[in-house]
Amino acid sequence: MKSLFPLSSHRLRSAVVLALFGAPVALGAQPAGASFDLSIANIMRGPEHYGREPAQVRWTADGQWIYFRWTEAEARWDAPLSWFRVRPTAGAAPERLDDAHADSIAPYLASGPLTRDRRTRAVAANGDLWLIDTRRGSARRLTETVASESDPRFSVDERHLLFMRENNAYALELSSGSIRQLTDVRTGTAPRDSARAAGQRGALVQDQLDLLQVIRDGARRDSITRASRDSAASRRLRPLFAPAGERVASVSVSPNMRHAIVTTMAAGTGARATDVPNYVTASGFTEDIPSRSKVGDTQSRMRAWRLDLQTGALSAVATIGGDTAASAASVQIVEWREDGDMALLFSTTSDFKSRYIVSVPAAAGASFVTDALRDSAWVNGPCFGCAGWLPDGRAWFVSEASGYAHVYAAQPDGSARTALTSGSWEVLQAELSPDRAWFWLHTSETSPFVREFWRMPSGGGPRVKLTREKGGHSVVVSPDGRRVANVFSSSNTPPELFVQSFDGANRARLTTSTSAAFRASQWIAPEIVRIPASDGVAVPARIYTPEQAGAQPNGAAVIFVHGAGYLHNVHEYWSTYSREYMFHHLLASKGYVVLDIDYRASAGYGRDWRTAIYRHMGGRDLQDHVDGSRWLQQTRGINPERIGIYGGSYGGFITLMALFNAPKEFGAGAALRSVTDWAHYNHGYTGRILNLPQADTLSYRRSSPIFFAEGLEDPLLIAHGMVDTNVHFQDVVRLAQRLIELGKTEWEMALYPVEDHGFVRPDSWTDEYRRIFELFERTIGASGSKAR
Repeated sequence: MKSLFPLSSHRLRSAVVLALFGAPVALGAQPAGASFDLSIANIMRGPEHYGREPAQVRWTADGQWIYFRWTEAEARWDAPLSWFRVRPTAGAAPERLDDAHADSIAPYLASGPLTRDRRTRAVAANGDLWLIDTRRGSARRLTETVASESDPRFSVDERHLLFMRENNAYALELSSGSIRQLTDVRTGTAPRDSARAAGQRGALVQDQLDLLQVIRDGARRDSITRASRDSAASRRLRPLFAPAGERVASVSVSPNMRHAIVTTMAAGTGARATDVPNYVTASGFTEDIPSRSKVGDTQSRMRAWRLDLQTGALSAVATIGGDTAASAASVQIVEWREDGDMALLFSTTSDFKSRYIVSVPAAAGASFVTDALRDSAWVNGPCFGCAGWLPDGRAWFVSEASGYAHVYAAQPDGSARTALTSGSWEVLQAELSPDRAWFWLHTSETSPFVREFWRMPSGGGPRVKLTREKGGHSVVVSPDGRRVANVFSSSNTPPELFVQSFDGANRARLTTSTSAAFRASQWIAPEIVRIPASDGVAVPARIYTPEQAGAQPNGAAVIFVHGAGYLHNVHEYWSTYSREYMFHHLLASKGYVVLDIDYRASAGYGRDWRTAIYRHMGGRDLQDHVDGSRWLQQTRGINPERIGIYGGSYGGFITLMALFNAPKEFGAGAALRSVTDWAHYNHGYTGRILNLPQADTLSYRRSSPIFFAEGLEDPLLIAHGMVDTNVHFQDVVRLAQRLIELGKTEWEMALYPVEDHGFVRPDSWTDEYRRIFELFERTIGASGSKAR
């Protein structure tokens, strides 16, 4: 085939110039009868059309207002979010708050613990502590300092408020306002008295003591001074020093104020971070942006300790099985039990294959493994880290033990473990109601394509679904428990804020985020289809067809690959990929069939789906896209040479693997911000899936596109931001050199000097998607080279 994209060094420079200065091109007109300008330049205005999702939704204590972060419809693409409030009644209009109002209301909107009678809430807001009267809606300020106070909690007798300031714990007596420091965390190592000399020098010291009274008198004075100092120190707060080579990461005091749990961190030594050059700067000089290390480099480790506040004694806590000496990749203090006698910890191992829920007695004794989850691949899943205490003293937690994320309960020692939910669906979010009588759950129980809100007794039992409309719900319950604020969306309607009764009735819309032109258009609700994969599994996908857009098929198709790997995009609520959603309408209006697949590794389908790429990214996940291409061939009669593929990040990685390893199933591709060599990506993500590059070379070699570049046969567009601090620009630079050395010609590169991993500017988005559209039009499109 004649080269479509020869890329000499001159052509590479030209591509960069075009990326910077390419003239805007209006591509594609809207379908008949629509009022939305379906051009790429207009689509890439993004949130100016589909709006901003109401975020950080909060009720006031009296239930009279709902506060949220938002921006009005048709605000500029770069307009910042502001605080708004709205009455929870039909027809109410949101009110924008000025900065002074937003600052003053912060304590009323902050979350925090309640007293047992639920009349008082303790919160930290703007770095200070407050008490909120939940019935009157009034606030009492407790601190006003330059230092930041955080993590307020009531003592067992509710006479004190415990809080953190500059990594130390304090207790504020609520009746008097007096503050007592409970811990004295210090950096460095604990001071020690000089040891007595030994050997020859020790003998000389002893001779001096034996011979001279003045030396004996000095030694006596030193002894008296030391005893006096030690006596005084015993009456003061004992300083806390981390073990050698570690630093104190967190301190959490028991509600009984007698003990604390301390976590420490030992930083990885010798780790090398990558600097990302920034070329477009106000100074006119190239400036480096500090970035991350690469997978397999040395990592930090954490341990946990029990601290006796009376004696200052620090004793190691076993967070990994029963080994007090073992360090973990991470340790988090989840929650203290209400009586203050036990803390719940959450830890993961450095190989990512085990997760422990650990119950630690405050006073003494070994910790209990309340639950251990082990996975031959890696532990994760929705609501990973969700855990706490039930009113009856049991621990609750979310686990993928059954293959799906569900809520469990167990005694602190791990006995009487009970599944409170079960089935081939997932708990996406779980929390206890303020009175601790109920679980409030967001789940996919009725379908993997929806997110719904349920109520369940905290001890387990029948669940009741409290949302009615098909789609995605994010619910915040009012203080009186009678109403909910609900951010709801469907597959063709962006998220809006609604208020409704707790049972889902009497629903009223409170925001309008979309532009008038967007609302006037008929947007496709893509059909969800099941693609028969080569291993017999039915793989979900969304499909956009020319017929839905009022167009004639052009005989070509485009497969979109979502990013992140572990992300859910085939569902019946608004897509994370909002610009791409509109772009797919443009493609459909030009005659393309568009397929969007929740390939293996996507979220929403349980543990086996999530881990199907273990030790081989670009294996089963790529095959699902190959099977998608074959399904289009069989059901739509499309020639594989006229099937394009594109995506960003993980989607760009799959695009490269598709064109390098399955060229007979695709005709062209656009790889955006792509990982090209997993040995150059970060540790937390890559180490879970592929282990470490120095120990599992096979996994990295068969998963990295750069090793398969010789397989490129079809036109490829590579697009990348030059200040990408996630997938570094270096990734595609190395791939470009590899393609040059292989003598490949059918590829081009567009570079975006001011863009990070997620593009921001509409002109960058427009240039990138203009190039994607032109690539498909001139290759697989109706008049393209592969249609002849």
